[in-house]
Amino acid sequence: MSPFNRRDLLRSAGVIAFAGAAATTAGTLPAHAAAATTTAGFRHGVASGDPLPSSVLLWTRITPTPDAAPGSGVGPDVTVSWEVAEDSGFLRMAARGSVRTGPARDHTVKVIPGGLKPGAAYWYRFSASGVTSATGRTRTAPAAGAAVDRLRMGVVSCSNWQAGYFSAYRYLADRGDLDVVLHLGDYLYEYAPGEYQARDVVVRPHDPAVEMTTLSHYRRRHAQYKTDLDLQALHAAVPFVVTWDDHEFANDAWSGGAENHTEGAEGTWATRRDASKQAYAEWMPVRFEPGGHIYRRFEFGTLASISMLDLRTYRSRQASSVVDPAIGSPARTLTGDAQMDWLLGGFSSPATQWKLIGNPVMISPVRFPSTLSAQEVGAVEQLLGTTTIDGVPYNVDQWDGYTADRSRVISHLRDNAITDAVFLTGDIHSGWACDVPADPLTYPSNGASVAAELVCTSVTSDNLDDILGTPPRTSSVAVEEAFKGANPHVKYLDFDSHGFSVLEVTPGALRMDWYVLSERTNRAATSTLSTSWRVAAGTQAVSRVL
Repeated sequence: MSPFNRRDLLRSAGVIAFAGAAATTAGTLPAHAAAATTTAGFRHGVASGDPLPSSVLLWTRITPTPDAAPGSGVGPDVTVSWEVAEDSGFLRMAARGSVRTGPARDHTVKVIPGGLKPGAAYWYRFSASGVTSATGRTRTAPAAGAAVDRLRMGVVSCSNWQAGYFSAYRYLADRGDLDVVLHLGDYLYEYAPGEYQARDVVVRPHDPAVEMTTLSHYRRRHAQYKTDLDLQALHAAVPFVVTWDDHEFANDAWSGGAENHTEGAEGTWATRRDASKQAYAEWMPVRFEPGGHIYRRFEFGTLASISMLDLRTYRSRQASSVVDPAIGSPARTLTGDAQMDWLLGGFSSPATQWKLIGNPVMISPVRFPSTLSAQEVGAVEQLLGTTTIDGVPYNVDQWDGYTADRSRVISHLRDNAITDAVFLTGDIHSGWACDVPADPLTYPSNGASVAAELVCTSVTSDNLDDILGTPPRTSSVAVEEAFKGANPHVKYLDFDSHGFSVLEVTPGALRMDWYVLSERTNRAATSTLSTSWRVAAGTQAVSRVL
């Protein structure tokens, strides 16, 4: 997300704050993580994901012996049984089976029971060696072609363990009315303790106590995140649909490297990338295995499709600056040719009304206002990953840095008169509601918007007020107003809040509610509905509800 070497900046900023908390070493688990691995059993919860009309993926991790810690590479192979039922008491069984797992896949388990009923709730659990897991609840997608009145989902992004507690997940888990949770990337972070946290204070240190670069590191970090009880509760309550952004690998990752990777000293990028993908495939409830691709599409009857993008694996290297002619070169790509063709084909499908795009980085163009102070410019550049010269910015890590690909998408939407396309975006630790203009230079005089974009804020990762070191909703408010003035297609902007969003889709309109947390460093944080914006069917434009 950053145009400069964020690793060096964060190390220098965080080393003092972390000194008192650095009680772990690269080979030692912190107490809270160790407690989850010193006892045999299902210590990392259960999860489900990628619902289809007749199946859903189920996940868990078994610790068969106390020494079989995540990333250790030791422990016996074991048989894990699984059950799926139509009731929480497991009286009406729908499917059952067993599967072998072991250290080759870090003792994780993924099964896909078939033959399930469309649009139905199911309960599931695992067992091994006389131990039974927690019970999870999941739901299949509606039948293809079914008329669906409503789809409701949680939308989250940017959940940094070191920066606070995952209270946002608890509030989503407690709702009881969600069909799915959409996680748009940065599910976890690669940094070592003291490198990236909450206003330079480590709330709870990462394990292992190094930047993750090896398969063992990535496995242990995934395992640590899944010891969080609020995350476990949400995974057990609702199926997830996920994609990755950069921090599942390393900051500002691209097809051949990353800003936060030093070739040689940290091994080759190919080895690190493959390790991160393997751990992701093992530890996430996703229909992805190494060697395949993670971009994929889900349909919820005739109401909506969700196309989940991968904007890291195939992208060209980020442009060096705004004057780099590479920004608009058609030889450069964000999506890769195959994924772009797949995306455009999905827009043109008549099977569903709403075309939702799980979009890891922002597609709407963003121009810096000329009225910002040098401090404000620097803070926003750090937040958005933006470089700017003479007031003309490019978010070189986002679609702003790959304008040829963005033009292909916008031209396809405009030239084919496609309606009801909405980009659902994470990454930038702030909340936005935007029209996506066909031409930002003439918008809004011609009123041409080809899509809408709704951006959820971060679960815990630093926002603008954290970077500026000011109280929430003080110095950032003027910056927000300046950005909206310079970008008339940006209708709503919140640079400060942490929290989650809830998206409700009906045939008549799509609505997103933004919920903000009172604190991210307190597990007892309260949650408040902040604002609501809608996209009426056929309009390609956002409007305020609350």
